[in-house]
Amino acid sequence: MVFSSLNFIFVFLPLVLLLYYLAPRRFRNAVLFLASLFFYAWGEPVYIVLMLFSTLVDYVHGLLINRFRDSKNLARLFLLSSVVINLGLLGFFKYAGFLLRVLNSICGLELVEFSLPLPIGISFYTFQTMSYTIDVYRDRIPVQRNFIDFATYVSFFPQLIAGPIVRYREIAAQLVDRQESTASFGSGVRRFAQGLGKKVLLANNIGLLWQEVQHIPAAELTALSAWLGIVAFALQIYFDFSGYSDMAVGLGKMFGFTLPENFSYPYISRSITEFWRRWHMTLGSWFREYVYIPLGGNRKGKWKTVRNMFVVWLLTGLWHGAAWNFALWGLYYGALLALEKTFLAARQKKLPPLLQHTVTLFLVLFGWVFFVFEDSSVIGRYLQAMLGFGGLWDQKALYLLTSYAFLLLLGVFFAFPKARSLEEKLSAKRPRLYYTAAVFACFFILVLATAYLVDASFNPFLYFRF
Repeated sequence: MVFSSLNFIFVFLPLVLLLYYLAPRRFRNAVLFLASLFFYAWGEPVYIVLMLFSTLVDYVHGLLINRFRDSKNLARLFLLSSVVINLGLLGFFKYAGFLLRVLNSICGLELVEFSLPLPIGISFYTFQTMSYTIDVYRDRIPVQRNFIDFATYVSFFPQLIAGPIVRYREIAAQLVDRQESTASFGSGVRRFAQGLGKKVLLANNIGLLWQEVQHIPAAELTALSAWLGIVAFALQIYFDFSGYSDMAVGLGKMFGFTLPENFSYPYISRSITEFWRRWHMTLGSWFREYVYIPLGGNRKGKWKTVRNMFVVWLLTGLWHGAAWNFALWGLYYGALLALEKTFLAARQKKLPPLLQHTVTLFLVLFGWVFFVFEDSSVIGRYLQAMLGFGGLWDQKALYLLTSYAFLLLLGVFFAFPKARSLEEKLSAKRPRLYYTAAVFACFFILVLATAYLVDASFNPFLYFRF
C-alpha cells in the first residue's frame, strides 16, 4: 500500500485515525503497531516475518547490552551480534545476487546466481534498529523494556518503507508521552496534502517526460532531449521522495509525533557539500554518526579524511542498490566532496553565487546519469549526448520541450523556496486569510490527486526499491 493510493487515503488512514483516537491513551501504541503490521502485510505478507524478526533481535540485544553493561567485552559481543545479524539480513536479501555475479565474473566461477524479491523498506528499518542498539551500547539512550513501544518505533507505518530514517533517541520521549492536538493534526493534514501534490501532480507527470526520453534510442539522442530527460528525472525523484517524506511527516503529526525533516530545497545549493546537507538528510546524518565519525572523521589528517569520505560514499551508493552504477555514483560524489573539502572550498567561495549554483546543478545532473542507468555503456552514450555529440536538437526534442515546458517551469518553481517564502509572509501578515487559503488548497489538491489516481497507471515510488 502506498500513500498516494485511494485505498490508503479513503479507507486505511481514516479507519486507523478513528481507532487511534477512540482507544485509551495507554493502548494507542498498540493500535499503531497493529495498523503498521497490516499496512506492511498489504504489500509484503511474507516479509512481515522478517521485519518482526529484525525488531525482536534488536529489542533483545538492547536488553542484553544493558544487562551486561558493566562487562565491556560481553556488551561489545552483543553489539557485534546485533550488527552482524542486521547486516547479514540486509546483505543476503539485497546483495547476495550481486556478490555472486561479481565472484563469477572475477574468479571465472559458475556459482548459481539467485535473485530474491527485495523486502520493502529493509534498508530503512535495518538502519533504524541498528542505531538503537549502537546508542544503547554508547549509553546515549535508556534501554526500551516495553516491546510494543519498541515495535511501534520500528514499524511505524508513516516512515516504515521509505523513511525518513528515525533514530530512537529522536522519538523515545514521544513513544511514552506525546500530546496530540487539533493544531498539530491540522498542520499534519496540510503537510500530507503538500506531499501528495508533489508526488501525484508533479512527480508522476514530470516522470512521463523522463519515460519518453528513455524510449528514444541512444543513437538518436540530441543534447536537448538528453538534458530535458535528466532534468525531468532530477525533478521527478526530488518530488517523489520529498513528497513521500512530507506525507510521512504530516502523518506523524496527525498521530502526535514529530519526525525529522528529510529535505531542505537541495537544488538551491551552491556546493556539493551543501547539496548533501539538504538531500536525504536523515541518511547523511546516519552515515556521518555511525560510519564517518567512528572511522576518525576529519580528525586524523587530510588523507585519512579523504579515505573516510570515500568509504562513506561507496557505502552510500551501495545502500541505494546492489549494482555497479550505484557504487560508481557513490564514488563520484566521494571524489567531488573530497575535492571540495581539501582543495576547492576557499576558491569556491570567491566565485559569484550564481556561478557556484550553476556549477553545482550541472554536477548533480551529471550524477543522476550514473544513478539511473545500470549499463555503463548507456551511461557513456547518455553523457555524450548531453555534451552534444549527437547533435544539439531535433524535431522530437523540440516537441518534448514545447509539450512539457509549463510543467517543467512549475516543477522548478516548487523545487525552490519562493513558494514557501510567499506562504510564510502571508501567514505572518494575514493569518486568517492564510488558513482559509490553506484549507482550500488542501481540498483542491485532494480533489485533483483523486481525479488523477482514479485513472492513473503510472504511480511509482522510486525509493521503494532502495
